Amino acid sequence: MSPESVAPGSVRCAAEVNEQIRALWMRAGGSLSAQERAEYELLVVEWAAAIRGRVIKAA
Repeated sequence: MSPESVAPGSVRCAAEVNEQIRALWMRAGGSLSAQERAEYELLVVEWAAAIRGRVIKAA
């Protein structure tokens, strides 16, 4: 996944991003390459944004 694959300002739900993170780990067999690590880091940032958005809406 590249940074261009997610449109700026769009936020997917945390569950969707979490599922993509899980799929990445399954494909990688538990050991990430440098490219997979970069993808993972982007996904974690996106997941955190989705969680923050959900918490703010709930408040």
